[in-house]
Amino acid sequence: MSLASCLLLAAALFCVGLYGLLARRQIVAILLSIELMANAANLVFVAFGHYRGGALGQVFAVFSIALTVAEVAVGLALAMLLYRRHGDSRVELASEMKR
Repeated sequence: MSLASCLLLAAALFCVGLYGLLARRQIVAILLSIELMANAANLVFVAFGHYRGGALGQVFAVFSIALTVAEVAVGLALAMLLYRRHGDSRVELASEMKR
């Protein structure tokens, strides 16, 4: 697989994630879209690391995965809090939780 095809695949994944981020209203779907965008970035890190000839891309990908796991844990906790309070997980309801 060439570098151009890896980058094209990563761009397609990122675009699908961006569309999901902008079009969805449920918080779980938004978190899944953010995860898809982070996986596209990880694919770019690994592809450049492979074609450059080093392990630095894999190291960046591992740190990115760790940050994404932390983001998902916080996001799911907020989604559960939103669902418990309002009975729905729409993002518009989160503005009422600012107090």
